[in-house]
Amino acid sequence: MKNIKIVEYIWLDGSKPTGQIRSKSRAINLPPNFTINDFPVWSFDGSSTNQATGNDSDCLLKPVNYVIDGLGNGGDYLVLCEVQNPDGTDHDSNTRAKLRKILDQGGKDLHLWVGFEQEYTMFRRNIPLGWPEHGFPGKQGPYYCGVGSEQIFGRDLANKHRQICMASGIMYYGMNAEVMPGQWEYQIGYRGVDSEDSTALNISDHMWIARWLMHRISEDYNIHISHDNKPVKGDWNGAGMHTNFSTQELRSAITGKKAMQDYITRLEKNHHMHIKNYGDKLEERLTGGHETSAISDFSAGDADRGCSIRIPRSVAEKGFGYIEDRRPGANADPYLVSALILATIAEIKISL
Repeated sequence: MKNIKIVEYIWLDGSKPTGQIRSKSRAINLPPNFTINDFPVWSFDGSSTNQATGNDSDCLLKPVNYVIDGLGNGGDYLVLCEVQNPDGTDHDSNTRAKLRKILDQGGKDLHLWVGFEQEYTMFRRNIPLGWPEHGFPGKQGPYYCGVGSEQIFGRDLANKHRQICMASGIMYYGMNAEVMPGQWEYQIGYRGVDSEDSTALNISDHMWIARWLMHRISEDYNIHISHDNKPVKGDWNGAGMHTNFSTQELRSAITGKKAMQDYITRLEKNHHMHIKNYGDKLEERLTGGHETSAISDFSAGDADRGCSIRIPRSVAEKGFGYIEDRRPGANADPYLVSALILATIAEIKISL
């Protein structure tokens, strides 16, 4: 019996220094009770995505996760794929495989949960949305979580992204307007439902699909989505991807406080490697101003948004829960951020 479905295959390319997201669609005859393994491996031209040369251009897309296609454009599923070489081995650009390796080396035992706060900036004709064509808007202050036509620009797009993420089954947590006009944030991660899969691998997958959806929806609004760490130079906030995380022992009232102290010590020890892999031009954002710690410094503090690691006030008072790594930039790779946090706190050697 035919069960033809339209499927969008999504993957990360080999662009440097920041990987870009690609996709293409096809019709697939799926069985009634299908699993991820029923989506076939599919080849593509890696020479057009910085992943192969023209004289040996075939790369493979291996489906690893999927959600419903909530776009309402005649598609049925969005399928996230890992890129493989023709022999089935992991491609060098496959950062998801790096996270899998850390999990397989003992990282799974920590039961890591993550949540990403993705900041982004909307542009039209190379100008941030809502900015005058010449000069600057009023100084930062009224825009963060603001309301009103003189404070908020682009809410239609941000709301549409929320609606489609929810319809797709993405673990969408929330959204808000950010400090700079035309700048927004959405969060993907743990939502207080223990039956949901809040593991680093699944949430990183959902983060990438949510990014793809944002770029795809922006086409309909003729708006460019920027993940630059410093979208506008000068006295304006940069854009980050603050990462909240917890482990089984960090969530425990018995072991939480000691685990927190141990993790912060290990994160400080490995600060340089994290900074190296937390996004392109991160130094433009981590200046020590605009709610950041200086890029060369490591710091931790209770409820302090000027630190590398923020311990939420409620967590500091209880002594257990989660902590926030405020260093990752808006263009950081969620797989690498998760892999580095996990490898560091679990003291697993990692090569990036």
